[in-house]
Amino acid sequence: MKKLHADIAVIGGGAAGMLAAATAAELGAEVVLFERNTYTGKKLRITGKGRCNVTNHCTPREIQENVPTNGKFLFSVLDAFTPDDVIALFESLGVPLKTERGRRVFPVSDAAADVVEALRRYCRKTGVDTVFSRVKGLSKTEDGFLVEAECGRLFAEKVILCTGGISYPLTGSTGDGYDMAEAFGHTIVPPKASLVPLTAAGDLCGRLQGLSLRNVTFTVVGPKKKVLFSEQGEMLFTHFGVTGPLVLSASAHIRDWSKGPYAGKIDLKPALDEQTLDNRVQRDLKENANRDFLNAIRGLLPAKLVPVAAELAGIPGDTKANSVTKAQRQNLVSVLKGLRIELTGTRPIDEAVITSGGVSVREVNPATMESKLCPGLFFAGEILDVDAYTGGYNLQIAWSTARAAGRCAGEKE
Repeated sequence: MKKLHADIAVIGGGAAGMLAAATAAELGAEVVLFERNTYTGKKLRITGKGRCNVTNHCTPREIQENVPTNGKFLFSVLDAFTPDDVIALFESLGVPLKTERGRRVFPVSDAAADVVEALRRYCRKTGVDTVFSRVKGLSKTEDGFLVEAECGRLFAEKVILCTGGISYPLTGSTGDGYDMAEAFGHTIVPPKASLVPLTAAGDLCGRLQGLSLRNVTFTVVGPKKKVLFSEQGEMLFTHFGVTGPLVLSASAHIRDWSKGPYAGKIDLKPALDEQTLDNRVQRDLKENANRDFLNAIRGLLPAKLVPVAAELAGIPGDTKANSVTKAQRQNLVSVLKGLRIELTGTRPIDEAVITSGGVSVREVNPATMESKLCPGLFFAGEILDVDAYTGGYNLQIAWSTARAAGRCAGEKE
């Protein structure tokens, strides 16, 4: 590292870090961006299964409605940098976007790498100096801050912490920023997993391991049969429980496992009501009257699910189709419309897409992202105790908080 001094040091070269750095540099600030990996945007490249759900094409208030943790804190920054602004920015950076189901916004190319490269170009164009080195320490000086990296020291007048949470640690999110923030007196709300696979009791999921379901409805029911989540989409059975887009979304709605029990219910045929489904089952049984029950319903379900559904419905597999009783048939319909899974918890936080918890927002200015405890210190992105459901909302939080931090830190006093 050749430089000994900069106006602003941005620590963390992810989504928030790159945008905050470019925003400040565009205002004329001399910016050094520190990234501990050998390239920026490592986590961003794998978001949305490598497609990158850039934002959600909705209003700022609708974004807030999908932020269960401290959504009100985002009022000012979402108004200052809206989903429409995000869309306009990336298209101006050469990334055409499209809007899909649920108003989710993706690159037309379906390549997260295009979003990452656009941010890299933005940083280069605005003159950001990117240094690939881990920051080991951060301290206050008389005129600003001393950044101690593995490659050397840098004095900066202001610092923006964009180090993320502790999910996906292999991408560099190891919680370093929490220690730095704590050193300045900030409270760290204990991190926990959000948007994470769920574990389940019993052997049902293990028996169905590897089975992927499409166009099913997954519902999570809490105490007193309260429905916490219910959406249609895709999910996957694993040796430990369930995962996939539906499950990750559902996990964010279970905020306190101690208040359980929680159960998942899968409607395998959401397009059919119970009577229509019963008619379909009767037709299949009639058309295969002399065949074993398991063979008679193979056109109704994935092969791996057939014996499990039969067992749960209390129908021996070798029962002839023409011998299935009305009660057994109705049991099968009930299973197909509500396959029940007893949920027991989440997978480890390093398997989570998002970290819930982080720097307490009570200690951060909601309009500028500047620390209320240490002037000149700013925060952006997942390091803050703000997290949302799936659908592009978490990246919108990253963009809006980064834009605010970059603008406010980069303004000439």
